[in-house]
Amino acid sequence: MSNSDISPVTHQTWGVYNLFAMWMSNVHSVAGYVFAAGLFTLGLAGWQVFTALLVGITLIYFFTNLAGRGGQKYGIAFAALCRPAFGVYGANIPSMIKATTATAWYGIQTWVSSTALVVVVLRFFPDLQPLAENSILGLSTLGWGCFAFMWLAQLIVFFYGWEAIRRFTDWAGPAIYVVMFALAIWIVVKAGGPSAISFTLGSKDLSGGAAWGMWLTAVALTVAWFAGTTLNFADFSRFMRSPAAMRKGNFLGLPVNFMLFAVATVVTTSGGLAVFGELITDPVELVARIDDTTAVLLGALTFMTATIATNIVANFVSGAMDVANLAPKIFTFRRAGLVASVVSVLIMPWNLYSNAAMVQYTLGTFSAFIGPIFGIVICEYFFVRRQHIDMDHLYTADPRGKYWYRRGFNPRAIAALLLAGGLATIIAQVPALGALAPFSWFFGCAFGIAFHWLLSKDRARAATDAG
Repeated sequence: MSNSDISPVTHQTWGVYNLFAMWMSNVHSVAGYVFAAGLFTLGLAGWQVFTALLVGITLIYFFTNLAGRGGQKYGIAFAALCRPAFGVYGANIPSMIKATTATAWYGIQTWVSSTALVVVVLRFFPDLQPLAENSILGLSTLGWGCFAFMWLAQLIVFFYGWEAIRRFTDWAGPAIYVVMFALAIWIVVKAGGPSAISFTLGSKDLSGGAAWGMWLTAVALTVAWFAGTTLNFADFSRFMRSPAAMRKGNFLGLPVNFMLFAVATVVTTSGGLAVFGELITDPVELVARIDDTTAVLLGALTFMTATIATNIVANFVSGAMDVANLAPKIFTFRRAGLVASVVSVLIMPWNLYSNAAMVQYTLGTFSAFIGPIFGIVICEYFFVRRQHIDMDHLYTADPRGKYWYRRGFNPRAIAALLLAGGLATIIAQVPALGALAPFSWFFGCAFGIAFHWLLSKDRARAATDAG
């Protein structure tokens, strides 16, 4: 039921800066920039995009503190935190749902970062252009080479273990700020100064009510974008020295850090329209248009580095930990990571990312079961268990254990997940409910809490009476 990788952490050594840098590594990526800039396609002005991003990340800050409480207190990972609710074996159900979405995003992020490498290679070796124009399973020969390089680079960092990951994110996260703000300044100067930049970029003429509705949609999409990392935040909070350090690291890494990132993104996207005459939501494309070759090299390499850090933190770690929990005697953290990385290639992520409607609708679909899982785990830990976990029973397959339920599965939690996930999936995928799709995480979370509490409140009452 356990191995050294998923057992409780006994030496919690991470401080505020380590968590702050982890969040910087999570936020500062090419895909993160594309997501934030892509909110302009909803028809919002620059200030509306900025405030939506800020409100959304503040909600994530609140949810993350909840998700990390149990992990920090007991030194346990997300998969173990699921056991009190779903059972010692049943915890594999939410874990594998999370692993599936994490692996898909891992492949997508790897491909996105490889596009920056393609820019660098073609800038220095333009004769290779023909290799970028053919297609093999949807990717050019040069694209395959760059994708393979980025895939291997991430795998190497991962294989050196948790300490290497911490050290890598400690410097990779801040590095992107240099390029982001340098790019923003270059855009402002090139446009002729701040007065030449318009922040009214809405592609639609929205009335007051419609504008507010789309603003709420942008807030919901921001929450959905970070929902995956929020769900498995216990994988990181288990290393934190104290609850106070966790909360402070989250505050600096989420509202404060994201506010600066949002400013740079909004200014750069808005200014790009003035400079190039078109709305460019990809920072790699912006960097590629700079005349200075050295600037292109430094910018592209920095975006690549930041995206590697993001991918490891947000997706690789999650997928590996969840697969390791599936069969602890077979899969170590490293072996599970190798399995996840191979699968991320087989799904051909560049095809997943090619749909123009991805920003608005795919996030809602991905989060259809993520929200219910979050709600059920939070309900179990805070309302049913009252923040108490019996560690002697958490890693045992003894049928007499508290978290054994029925053959290691809790039918009530599974029923709550199916009901809440089914309703959230309908909201996310039925065309007639398209306006509600971005809010599927919120609906799923609320349904998960409600169904799990209704099915489990007798256990909560029994635990209270026993206490």
